Amino acid sequence: QVQLVESGGGLAQAGGSLRLSCAASGRTFSRYVMGWFRQAPGKERDFVATINLSGLSTDYAEFVKGRFTISRDNAKNTLYLQMNSLTPEDTAVYYCAAQRSGILYREATAYDYWGQGTQVTVSS
Repeated sequence: QVQLVESGGGLAQAGGSLRLSCAASGRTFSRYVMGWFRQAPGKERDFVATINLSGLSTDYAEFVKGRFTISRDNAKNTLYLQMNSLTPEDTAVYYCAAQRSGILYREATAYDYWGQGTQVTVSS
């Protein structure tokens, strides 16, 4: 099992940046495909980005391509999401998630472990 704890959320202005982190417990972080998802009030949880075991392969939702970057540091058991050019539409609770299939899934149901989420609020 792996336990996930997100941090780095907060308030940003439109056009600004935030960097989210997700710290994973245990020694097996490098065995998990990791993902970021987000959920705005009254909406479903949406896929944001995912990254493979080595960090060399990634996939992004269309609405974040060119603005967000997912990365991981297996030595530090940490996942990151660099968010640039933020807009009010990016306001949501952001979750990190882990799964061991080895495949870069976009579906939330493919992920077995979830963090508690971190709030990101972007003002106009």
